[in-house]
Amino acid sequence: MLKSARHTKKKDSEGRMPLAEHLRELRNRLVKSLAAIAVATVITAFFYKDVIEFFTDPILAAVGCEYSFAELTKGTSETQCARIVQNGLLSPFTLALTVALSSGVVLATPVWLYQLWAFVAPGLHRHEKKYSLAFVAAGFPLFILGAYFAYWSLPKMASVMLEFAIIGSDNQLPLDDLLQLIMRMILVFGLAFELPLLLVMLNFGGVLSGQKMAGWWRGMIMGITLFAAIATPSTDPISMLALAGPIWVLYFGAVGISLFNDRRRRRAEALGPADDEASDLDLTPEDIGETEPVSARRALPEQASTDRVNGYDDVT
Repeated sequence: MLKSARHTKKKDSEGRMPLAEHLRELRNRLVKSLAAIAVATVITAFFYKDVIEFFTDPILAAVGCEYSFAELTKGTSETQCARIVQNGLLSPFTLALTVALSSGVVLATPVWLYQLWAFVAPGLHRHEKKYSLAFVAAGFPLFILGAYFAYWSLPKMASVMLEFAIIGSDNQLPLDDLLQLIMRMILVFGLAFELPLLLVMLNFGGVLSGQKMAGWWRGMIMGITLFAAIATPSTDPISMLALAGPIWVLYFGAVGISLFNDRRRRRAEALGPADDEASDLDLTPEDIGETEPVSARRALPEQASTDRVNGYDDVT
């Protein structure tokens, strides 16, 4: 039933098909992607507690309570701590569904990314397919690298934030709010590490030149540093530089790739278009010069020798 619409008939060399078959193809790709997400969600539902512990254990180790509440109220310890809690009867069940679904989407990423690629790829040129595959292959590791830095900095951020609590108080951390904060941090850090890839894509698309990107280096260093200072509100500069340093390196790497691509594009333009690309047409109007008049008969030869009746001949 879900057989690809591109295989129902003879395959077009350029991937063209009617609109109805495009819609059928899109439906089949979506169904396969959703099926993969559903299967991954069911699998991760059995391990949702392990997923929660994976994200919360480092934070709890950094700010977890080793003292009883009675000791805290008496002020016998100056160490600030926090307790992870869940509020409400339905909160554990809702949290389990949310964690399982989010983990399922992440686990099924190779499947739905492939379905997206398979739907778009037939309409691309050969060099566009090569570039898009390279962008997908580079984008996922960069996002994972940014997510790792978020995971690494969260315990340090939590310990700094907890220093603002009143001595002897017990800080209650709702688990759903804590997981939302973790997911936000992972998303922000992951997208921040995608910035160099976005710059390279704009360069390959002819929107942004490498020379212009190189001229932004002062502003980019300042912006990346400010972002790292806000995202990691730790008192020591080492944590801030640990986040800003990799983004600096990725930015200058994107500048180098863009400059190299600009030189390659200039050489390719000098050689002419590729085999699967159309040549540029010069549509500038030109003067055709003087025209030569051409004489024409007033009537066809058959009409000239035919008797006319009431102004008409047999031929017409």
